[in-house]
Amino acid sequence: MSEIIDVAGIFGENVFDLSKMKEYLPKKVYKAVLDVMENGGELAMADADVVAKAMKDWAISKGATHYSHWFQPLTGITAEKHDAFVTIPDEMGKVMLEFSGKELIKGEPDASSFPSGGLRATFEARGYTAWDCTSPAFIKESGVGKILCIPTAFCSYTGEALDQKTPLLRSMEAVNKQALRIVRLFGNTQATKVSASVGAEQEYFLVDKEKFLKRKDLIFTGRTLFGAPAPKGQELDDQYFGVIRERIGEYMQDLNKELWKLGITAKTQHNEVAPAQHELAPIFDTANIAVDHNQLVMETMKRVAEHHGMKCLLHEKPFAGVNGSGKHNNWSLNTDNGVNLLEPGKTPNENIQFLLVLACIIKAVDTHADLLRESASNVGNEHRLGANEAPPAIISVFLGEQLEDVVNQLIETGNADSCKTGGKLETGVSSLPTLSKDATDRNRTSPFAFTGNKFEFRMVGSEDSIGAPNITLNAIAAEAFCEAADILEAAEDKDLAVHDLIKKYLTEHSRVIFNGNGYSDEWVEEAKRRGLPNIESMVEAVGALVTDKAVNLYEKFGIFTKAELESRAEILYETYAKKVNIEALAMVDMASKQYIPSVISYTTELATSISAVREACEQADVSVQKEMLIEVSAELVKAQKALKELKSVLVKVGKIESQKEKAFAYREQVFPAMDALRAPIDVLEMLVDKEYWPVPSYGDLIFEV
Repeated sequence: MSEIIDVAGIFGENVFDLSKMKEYLPKKVYKAVLDVMENGGELAMADADVVAKAMKDWAISKGATHYSHWFQPLTGITAEKHDAFVTIPDEMGKVMLEFSGKELIKGEPDASSFPSGGLRATFEARGYTAWDCTSPAFIKESGVGKILCIPTAFCSYTGEALDQKTPLLRSMEAVNKQALRIVRLFGNTQATKVSASVGAEQEYFLVDKEKFLKRKDLIFTGRTLFGAPAPKGQELDDQYFGVIRERIGEYMQDLNKELWKLGITAKTQHNEVAPAQHELAPIFDTANIAVDHNQLVMETMKRVAEHHGMKCLLHEKPFAGVNGSGKHNNWSLNTDNGVNLLEPGKTPNENIQFLLVLACIIKAVDTHADLLRESASNVGNEHRLGANEAPPAIISVFLGEQLEDVVNQLIETGNADSCKTGGKLETGVSSLPTLSKDATDRNRTSPFAFTGNKFEFRMVGSEDSIGAPNITLNAIAAEAFCEAADILEAAEDKDLAVHDLIKKYLTEHSRVIFNGNGYSDEWVEEAKRRGLPNIESMVEAVGALVTDKAVNLYEKFGIFTKAELESRAEILYETYAKKVNIEALAMVDMASKQYIPSVISYTTELATSISAVREACEQADVSVQKEMLIEVSAELVKAQKALKELKSVLVKVGKIESQKEKAFAYREQVFPAMDALRAPIDVLEMLVDKEYWPVPSYGDLIFEV
């Protein structure tokens, strides 16, 4: 019998949220913290000491023994250093448990040991973590006990951002400031803030831990570097939204409990398209909290899987031939007095504020398509973007029939006198209710789709931080709002100016609007005709960060300096080369020590069988064994040749000093050599007796969970 879970009772129990602050802090200090959270500024040290003591007392009451500044360096994962609350023992040998405001506000990790892209030399070690009071502290439970984690930003001794959070907070301030200007133009004087809200749907695979540990490729890289397809894949569509298996259901239940305790609004769970693939979706939250929560979701998924004898795979393409994983980054803008700037209303053709916001975002996406593409680029996503389960590498905007019709009217005549409605859906069954239809269908092939009152950026990879995509979205929106506000604030006739600006933006940037099939070859040709960029790989995308256009954008709004952008580009090139190198070395290791020796053993068995049968009966027909021996031996020769070639290419590419040149060399030379080695090994898997095959197959991994 399933346990009864008190969701409301456990939700947020491990979070030092506003309700806990209100309980533990004096009213004056609580108000001071709220003021900093809402309006910025610094907390007085005396107040910080009070907050730190309250936070410590609460954490100790929950069983915590240590605290940690929890931050997000440019490694793609989080970082933490644990310090106990204990102090130096007194003369009687007793210790006090203390935590000061200074320790709360500032930490000092070793900055030289994290990726900096040249911003920090190895001998220049000092870096700082700074408390982000807008994201609540929480207690993380793991094998090391209960740790009070304090979300922080991470920067170098000289002030450059070395993390995802610092530029994200900067971008949130930028879009807030510029969006408020737009809101004010339409008479909203009550709003004091516009916040980017984000909901990140997280896809993942679960495999049996025992089988996982028999695959070096999964251990070292998170994906299978070899593997023939199983007899059954996803072609029957029977996994998607199918009945959740008992073992997976138990995992999901425990995962939900752990996330709810952390104040994460895990809401939706279901089987995804591929066998062994699943999805979790939360409710929207403010962008920086959503980014923090998504990192915690990924960490918790992996930790809980261990408790169930499984491994959680977050790689974008862990198995060839079946769908990979992404996370749809749902993004919107909301005022603090309850207005969603992307809410079209029942008659969007009459909602001028919405149309201006929409036109600005379309302009932003068209102008900075390269930056959006780059923000969703990582090594794993190379295998996913453009495949049948993910949007293509070409950035386009899906609006749906209703908004496309309104946009077309505005472009053609300057006015939109009507808009399509959804109508009713008749099921043809008298006992079923008549349903109200949405005014438009959805388009799963679109990278950037309008879905009712938000945009869904579908390109983001499942393993990646959602920090970069939301920094980019906030930044490009801020620029578009700023330019629009500059024009409209200076206009004598604001109504006419708004009308003209909407038409101008939509006319000049309509090329990026596409409601059709983004997977089709015809769209690739059409996009080329329209002049839309088709950036096919990560290494090609990285350069978008350091163009004059990008530098001007980010420096104008104080989100990145040129040096910070250059450092990020350097880190991305270096990361790409290192990850592909690890994959290639893992392939060499597996082919040399597992696959080729196992196949040799099998061919020896075949040869022995032929000799034994002939010795027993000279007239016996051994043509089957001989044919198998010839076929297997031929593929074995191909594998050995490809292995030598991959080793040779790795030596050559390893000598390249420039990180950019090295990254391109890995893409253009190492990747093809890896594919050449995989091909014969995968053929051999279908030929060699399973008893000789050294690793679990795809069928073992994705159907026996």
